[in-house]
Amino acid sequence: MTSLAHFEELAGRIDIPGKAVIDGKSVTSQSGKTFDNVTPRNGRIINQVAECADGDVDLAVASARRAFEDGSWRKLHYRDKKRILFTLADLMERDREQLALLESLDVGKPIRNALGGDVPSAIKCLRYYAEALDKVYGEVGPETLDRFSFAVHEPLGVIGAIVPWNFPLLMAMWKVAPALAMGNSMVLKPAEQSPLTALRLGELALEAGLPPGVLNVVPGFGGVAGKALALHNDVDMIAFTGSGPVGKLLMQYSGQSNLKRVSLELGGKSPHIIFDDCPDLKRAAKEAAWGIFYNSGQVCTAGSRLLVQNGIAEAFIDEVLAVSRGIVAGDPLSPQTMCGSMVSATQMKTALRYIETATREGATLALGGHQTLADSGGFYVEPTVFDAVKSTDTIAREEIFGPVLAVTRFKTADEAVRVANDTIYGLAAGLWTRDITLAHRLARDIKAGLVWINGWDSCDITMPFGGFKQSGFGRDRSLHALHKYADLKSVSITLA
Repeated sequence: MTSLAHFEELAGRIDIPGKAVIDGKSVTSQSGKTFDNVTPRNGRIINQVAECADGDVDLAVASARRAFEDGSWRKLHYRDKKRILFTLADLMERDREQLALLESLDVGKPIRNALGGDVPSAIKCLRYYAEALDKVYGEVGPETLDRFSFAVHEPLGVIGAIVPWNFPLLMAMWKVAPALAMGNSMVLKPAEQSPLTALRLGELALEAGLPPGVLNVVPGFGGVAGKALALHNDVDMIAFTGSGPVGKLLMQYSGQSNLKRVSLELGGKSPHIIFDDCPDLKRAAKEAAWGIFYNSGQVCTAGSRLLVQNGIAEAFIDEVLAVSRGIVAGDPLSPQTMCGSMVSATQMKTALRYIETATREGATLALGGHQTLADSGGFYVEPTVFDAVKSTDTIAREEIFGPVLAVTRFKTADEAVRVANDTIYGLAAGLWTRDITLAHRLARDIKAGLVWINGWDSCDITMPFGGFKQSGFGRDRSLHALHKYADLKSVSITLA
């Protein structure tokens, strides 16, 4: 990987997108309004971005509807759909360094993670669904002499995708790729904190040959552009990744409008459980630390609750602290940086407020706990570890979305399951044990959409991703995501 100077020079040289993409063109907002796009790296303004509102959303939805009804994409032969999506993936590969830079500038993500993880994963996701789009088969009904019946999958129509700021390009692609592969048209609303890679994606899609109107991108604020999209009567589905309170609003908006489908991937308070017979304490400690401090803790599946069995608690926590001390926040554009900034001043202040609350409630601060690199003008918080956290403590119950680890000790497996499930969330969980019987039992007893055994985040695009309880419903990734963006139609032919 190249140097900090290289990425700073690249940032000054490339064209940074700021216009919406509607009906095949890059356009300003109807009002002419823009908003400041601030980098959390140093608190400075990157560029001005079109502030889309109701009228812009109306134009984007109308464009998507026309493209869907005229069949320019929906009726295209699968070979041509594949060719265009693979071309888009190739263009993303060509521009991978620019995409990684835009992502890093926008959200403070270390450039090494954006270039080595996020962008390649987004490209792999697109290629996966491009290859899978002709693998969606219907069903043939029971054989009778007087009737032939079959069921087919048909695209829903216009999909509104509202995506978060923590993994802007990847979360967009988790929705864009399967929705387009099924033949839908789309309006993509990126988070106001992270519009850049979505806007570039819209431009690249047109360069790849995607028909105008099939993928529109409307930057703007969630309470305006996002709300307008969710209330729109000509949108057939909202696919959302983000916070629980916004997810609940989207369900209300569906009921207030046209009963559009809603798919929600929401928050988490994921337990990471370490048993006395953990097969590899050092590796488990490394994954426990990175399971919370990766992306500065701004991960929906972050292992924010570390449950450690009493017999190894002291030794294991020491290992976690040793790893955590080596995770030092730094300039996101430096290839050596392993931990970047938080996405905004607001998010930084939220994390610091939770740290104050944990101290006040009696948890033991074992590491970190403060803002760092304040002189940079950016928004950085030290990796922070609290020990002796009770399951009733605020930091054990509420999603912080920051680099704060809550450590709780337990005696028995039954106690661990009880504590793990004592949450409104149910997105992910992990456990480490040599006991295969225990592992299988707990994998079924823990209420979470993803359970990882002897590893953390140990799955890929081929496996479904989504949660139980207030972590939402509907699945991203895997072939299941294709069916999410389709209706199932039964057809029966009378033969007699």
